[in-house]
Amino acid sequence: MLQQKSTSNSLASIIDTWSDENNPLYDTLQIKVKDSEKISNTAEEVKNIISENPAFLKVEVAKPGFINMTMTDEYLVTLLGEIADDEHLGIPQAGGNDTIVIDYGGPNVAKPLHIGHLRSAIIGESLKRLARECGYNVISDVHLGDWGLQIGLVIAELEERNPDWECFRPDFTEGTVPELDADMLNEIYPFASQKSKTDEVFKARAHQATADLQNGRPGYIAVWKEILRVSIADLKGNYSKLGVDFDLWYGESDADKYIDELVQILTDKNLLHESEGAMVVDVELESDKAPMPPVIIKKSDNSSIYATTDLATIIQRNRDFAPKKIWYVVDKRQDLHFTQVFRCAKKAELVPEDTELELLGFGTMNGNDGKPYKTRDGGVMKLSDLIETVTSAAAEKLRSSEFVSEKDHDEIARRVGIAAVKFGDLINHRSKDYIFDIDKFLSFEGKTGTYLLYTVTRINSIIRKTNSEGSDAKVNAIYTDAERELLLAILLTGDVFRHAIDEKAPNYICDNAYKLAVIFSKFYHDNHILGETDETKKQNWIALISFTRKLILKHLDILAIEPVENM
Repeated sequence: MLQQKSTSNSLASIIDTWSDENNPLYDTLQIKVKDSEKISNTAEEVKNIISENPAFLKVEVAKPGFINMTMTDEYLVTLLGEIADDEHLGIPQAGGNDTIVIDYGGPNVAKPLHIGHLRSAIIGESLKRLARECGYNVISDVHLGDWGLQIGLVIAELEERNPDWECFRPDFTEGTVPELDADMLNEIYPFASQKSKTDEVFKARAHQATADLQNGRPGYIAVWKEILRVSIADLKGNYSKLGVDFDLWYGESDADKYIDELVQILTDKNLLHESEGAMVVDVELESDKAPMPPVIIKKSDNSSIYATTDLATIIQRNRDFAPKKIWYVVDKRQDLHFTQVFRCAKKAELVPEDTELELLGFGTMNGNDGKPYKTRDGGVMKLSDLIETVTSAAAEKLRSSEFVSEKDHDEIARRVGIAAVKFGDLINHRSKDYIFDIDKFLSFEGKTGTYLLYTVTRINSIIRKTNSEGSDAKVNAIYTDAERELLLAILLTGDVFRHAIDEKAPNYICDNAYKLAVIFSKFYHDNHILGETDETKKQNWIALISFTRKLILKHLDILAIEPVENM
């Protein structure tokens, strides 16, 4: 539906509308009257009401119950002017400044990022930016795994290798810890993890190290802080290459101090009970069609698990930010876990009843065999290796370009490669699995990030050649059908954003950006802007393509895709 500016222009208050996608001009909205018994009379009645509005050039009733409306060029130009003057570019401000906490990323410290972390980072970053554009106050939290057994494994292995370190003395209270580095941690964790599977003595030592850490042993706390320092710096570097950042770098450790309070709340509400030695909360509903296990709060050895820290984190977030919504961008295979956690949180009244707790689950990134993407030797690819791979592929693709200078080549290749990966992911609905195909993603044709970047560079070229950068020219008329089609696509963009935020689905943004690029290309092909001798018409077209560029760039920014000047 077109952007509505007043009640008199609002067709939504009369009937349901949608754009007729069979009409290449998109200037006819077809409206179907729902009650088949009253189609004829109702259609004529609606037609008479709409015909009084000067925004419509022509209104006709067509069988079996459609109303075709053609809008005047003047009305379309006026709407475009309103959107151009709007600081939000017509993007609906649905948020009302409500607060959303969005949990995405979820890496473990002492372990390198791998491609399994890619979708959470890409989708989460896009949803954060989308929600902000729609008027929400958004707080992003990486939610580090920094307090569990993986830390105990690393500490235990470090102690075995370096028993003389001062921090490992039982009487250590304060002092320095030898500096660690990311490469060392990346080697130690998988080694220690594998070792724990065959060495029961070491496994027991790692569990004890975990318990000692969580109980505040000074030497282990000192080592843990050094592990955090190194890991977070490494994680920030890799996320930065993806154009991903977080407001908060909280971890499970930050929720630890709320666990006792959580247990007390559950106890006071008579929700906590013993089951097979563990302390649990029942969350099954009568409406459940499948068994719903209880939430384990404390295991038989009195230790906490993920559900415990996730519930404690909800207490923390509610107390710190009082969010209206908390979104979790996590693999959809964790649906059962989050269903249990959310039900327990609501049952225990950890958040107000109207607080939205939602899992925005995503599917897997697969190889051509339809299975989760692996390296050639069958291993899990590091994210840094993936970035290097796509950057190299983009560099090769750009090597023959006469528009890319040698000094800019590496940076442009990086941006094109990352854009290809991001768009190739986000064009799919987040809940769907998809095939990772870098050759397809880097194509200059079709629904690709490469095509969008190329479209922007074409507009850049026109602006440069006409010395129109920063021009204050405005669209004042419509001269061609292709021009009208582009203008209408711009006007319909507000509804696309509304759908995207309602469904928490960035693929709508991808589709619309591609549609704008395709329609621009048709407009550019049909109208020779550089050779146009009518200066009024030429300036009108330049104003239209300048705004088109601005709007496409807004889409790219929400997708966290960096543009390039040339390619």
